[in-house]
Amino acid sequence: MASVKELESFLFSKAPGELAMDWDNVGLLVGFPDREVRTCLVALDITGDVVDEALEMGAELIVAHHPVMNCAWEKVQNIRTDTVQGDILIRMLTGGLSGICMHTNLDGVEGGVNDALAQKLGLSHVGQLHQEGRDPQGRPYGIGRVGEVSGHADASAFAAFVRDTLNARGLRLEDAGRAVRKVAVGGGACGGMLSDAAAMGCDTFVTADVKYDVFLTARAMGINLIDAGHFSTENVVCPVLEAWLKEGFPELRVFTSQRHKEVFSCL
Repeated sequence: MASVKELESFLFSKAPGELAMDWDNVGLLVGFPDREVRTCLVALDITGDVVDEALEMGAELIVAHHPVMNCAWEKVQNIRTDTVQGDILIRMLTGGLSGICMHTNLDGVEGGVNDALAQKLGLSHVGQLHQEGRDPQGRPYGIGRVGEVSGHADASAFAAFVRDTLNARGLRLEDAGRAVRKVAVGGGACGGMLSDAAAMGCDTFVTADVKYDVFLTARAMGINLIDAGHFSTENVVCPVLEAWLKEGFPELRVFTSQRHKEVFSCL
């Protein structure tokens, strides 16, 4: 059986840690490097429900996209059972659970979040939206993808397709009145890349967490803008992580969380 640190090394071979943004927190963030792993649970986030799910199935490891401790936003000053994060961390450690998180390094790497999103939405002739450079293995690296689509006459029809395909509970749309032909995608909060999409000649941009002023800019630029939600645009990477782990470690039992869902409802 592989150890936690061997699984971390394998995941870094797919999404090198040095490609993470300098504020990010990736890799083995919680747990036991030398412990053998027989069962692994994959999830977008390490929430209390995900911890419960992992413990109930006897897992030794959770592999997630978002860092369970994101020190960019709030430093961990204490670990207590009466705080949300503290309770999660204590239950992981007392239950023998480790947590590996692959975040912005997984966003831009080949085969990661944005390639998974582009593939899910049926984009063809896919290329980089904003190329940062190349990873240590020479593969192009950067956030966002651009590709071509067919069969969607207008933005409303394409938005409905996006909603249904990503199982989004709802979405926000700025319909610029343009036929959908060339689409940019940015999993998660990529509204700041609207100008990149325009520069690439895209008529449509699919992303999440879009601010009000970005919708105004999209209207002024004449670009269809679809906010399909952070969870929906990034959860597409969980099957990728599951497949990678099963391929790299055939003896490992790997499951994608069935409990972690979109956190909000649309009325």
